[in-house]
Amino acid sequence: MKDVRKILLPLPSVSNAEAALTRGYNFAKRFGAHLAVLHVRPDGRDIAPMAGEGLSGAMVEDLMRSAEHESAHHAHEVRKLFERFAATHTDIEVVPPRAPFPWDTASMSFNILSGAESEIIPSHARLSDFTLVPHPDSGEDVSSSETLHAVLFDSGRPVVIAPQTLPKGLIKRVCIGWNGTAESSSALRGALAWALTAEAVRVLHCEDYQRRGPKARDVVDYLALHGIKADAVAFSPVDRDVGKGLITACKDFDADMLAMGAYSHSRLRQLILGGVTRHVLEHADLTVLMSR
Repeated sequence: MKDVRKILLPLPSVSNAEAALTRGYNFAKRFGAHLAVLHVRPDGRDIAPMAGEGLSGAMVEDLMRSAEHESAHHAHEVRKLFERFAATHTDIEVVPPRAPFPWDTASMSFNILSGAESEIIPSHARLSDFTLVPHPDSGEDVSSSETLHAVLFDSGRPVVIAPQTLPKGLIKRVCIGWNGTAESSSALRGALAWALTAEAVRVLHCEDYQRRGPKARDVVDYLALHGIKADAVAFSPVDRDVGKGLITACKDFDADMLAMGAYSHSRLRQLILGGVTRHVLEHADLTVLMSR
């Protein structure tokens, strides 16, 4: 993750897309990388097997036409948003989606593909350094975002969740949520790209969050081997909620980014009982890097 060359940005709709595009643009400029913007159109024909035996052929045809119309509308909106964004950010080159992108400067592309989002996005994410996703609307259950979980569980690469509000400037202050797990180790590795040039880095740990594995002080020593100066600070749960305590600690540090492992417990347990991952997904107002 030290050398970021390709960033995948799936845009299922225009919801919170401008903030994600802005963060992706900042990343591409910072790393001299290519930002691959991708919109996946659902295939209306996939509705037919799901319609069941209780619908007539004519009703299925109507459902397929309606789905195709909605799909075309979303694709048109996303394309127009990208074109407007590109027109106001002319300092980054726009290249065709399958053309070789320049290696010495930032660039971006836009592509529309048809099929299952849960299959196409992880496939493209596997050959990207990380995937940037827009933050779902606050009224939705963020922790059940299909795009987010498709990348987290099926790509083998980190996912970065953009904030809902338009980001201001570059990421300068990085927090690393550490609990000793393999997931937090993967997130630590992913965060190096930002930590190497950050103004300040802090490792956050909590007794109620710690699992078996290295301690926070060991992480500070590891970062020092990479030339990164960091401190380790313990935080406490807020209202008995570790996730709330973690976000509060990030705010106290005035962090621009939080890197953490996702779902150290099973996803099913997290969805039923809550958990640190779920709380951060639903309440964080900063850029979050998560990894499995």
